[in-house]
Amino acid sequence: MRTRVKICGITRTVDARAAAEAGADAIGLVFYPPSPRYLSVERAVEIRDALPPFLQTVALFVNADAAQVAQVIGRVHPAMLQFHGDETPQFCAQFGLPFVKACRVRPGIDALEYLRPYSRASAWLLDSFVPEYGGVGESFDWSLVPAERSRPLILSGGLERGNVAGAIRAVRPWGVDVSSGVESAKGIKDAAKMAAFIAEVRHADV
Repeated sequence: MRTRVKICGITRTVDARAAAEAGADAIGLVFYPPSPRYLSVERAVEIRDALPPFLQTVALFVNADAAQVAQVIGRVHPAMLQFHGDETPQFCAQFGLPFVKACRVRPGIDALEYLRPYSRASAWLLDSFVPEYGGVGESFDWSLVPAERSRPLILSGGLERGNVAGAIRAVRPWGVDVSSGVESAKGIKDAAKMAAFIAEVRHADV
């Protein structure tokens, strides 16, 4: 199976194009104001319009209200939504678009129990439990990943070129999601790091 790759936290058109050229399947656009990778709707539209064909856009939210999500959908037209906060299954499913629900993993949290109510999700994403809601380069104990999976699994949290192949071999996720691991600074992606990361993913698929 080919492991899918999402580059999250894209803030510049040049980085979006570089992600596509490196072979990414999707890019993440962050609509969470406290994040250093936060985008205005206008900036997100500029990035979307610069994309080549067949690269999916994923709009990421953390405890946004329905009006904000609807505004992004109406203006940006993302292919998929991604929810990282305490959103209910009903909230996530109300927008008529495929969605991914994240679980921030730490000891004592049963990821499967947390995610099971989100049965309408296109995929479940496992990320590190950090106060900043991701993008800080911290991984988690992959042994906490549930073996039982009724939805495709996306692995995130502290991934970079040096550990992603091992993570894929250990977890065998449907896809991987990277942000800080391919950056030169917060929100600034590095084309060489993105290419090297995706090369390691492909190596692990062999």
